[in-house]
Amino acid sequence: MSSITVISATNRPDSHTEKIAAHYETSLKSKGEIVNYLSLKDLPDTFIKSDLYGKRSPEFQKIIDNDVVNQHKFIFVSPEYNGSFAGILKIFLEAIPPRLWVDNKACLVGVSAGRAGNLRGLEHLTNILNYLKINVYHNKLPISRVDTLMDAKGRLKDEETINAIDLQIDGFLKF
Repeated sequence: MSSITVISATNRPDSHTEKIAAHYETSLKSKGEIVNYLSLKDLPDTFIKSDLYGKRSPEFQKIIDNDVVNQHKFIFVSPEYNGSFAGILKIFLEAIPPRLWVDNKACLVGVSAGRAGNLRGLEHLTNILNYLKINVYHNKLPISRVDTLMDAKGRLKDEETINAIDLQIDGFLKF
């Protein structure tokens, strides 16, 4: 059984995106899956100045080795930033050699405090992932008004959203 990498696609500390990504990680583990968890807030400080242009730090090489190489499925949990997704995700995708993405599979989740659940960002991300030759699962889940779906401890409490996530995960595991 191969593992799945769940990516919290923002470098914002204590974000709703991180909480939703953690829910995906827990759900996948409860289904017996092996899961790697990557938060883009944990990228090394040297990332933009050196790792992006091929001068690899040991910290970023470890991320590539653990969370990208030999992985075949990725779940991108992406918040809405200015009608798209976070720039740090685009930079992350550009810093990885394109050959490492070819023929992998991705599942997309949009997170927004607004009402559209980052639909535009998911479409933009789909185009980029397709360009990298990643197969994108058709059931993209926009999670809107995310701030109203969590309890005081930051755990997802909305049963409809929990069920939608579970259906998406089950489909992606078969994809």
